[in-house]
Amino acid sequence: MRVLSFPLLILCLLCSHLAPGAGFLTGLGQRSDHYICVRKGGTCNFSPCPLFTRVEGTCYGGKAKCCMR
Repeated sequence: MRVLSFPLLILCLLCSHLAPGAGFLTGLGQRSDHYICVRKGGTCNFSPCPLFTRVEGTCYGGKAKCCMR
């Protein structure tokens, strides 16, 4: 019985890294770039930044710009 349980344990450990929620668990405790931008007083824009503002980072995973005064 022990001989069969060891390969089953190895198989479970290998498949645990392929779980769909594994990527979600690594992101716990990290703030999104949108949250950081708004917290600093900026706005997230998909279009170019308005006049008298500058780009200070990205939002939405690099798809938008964080514009600050």
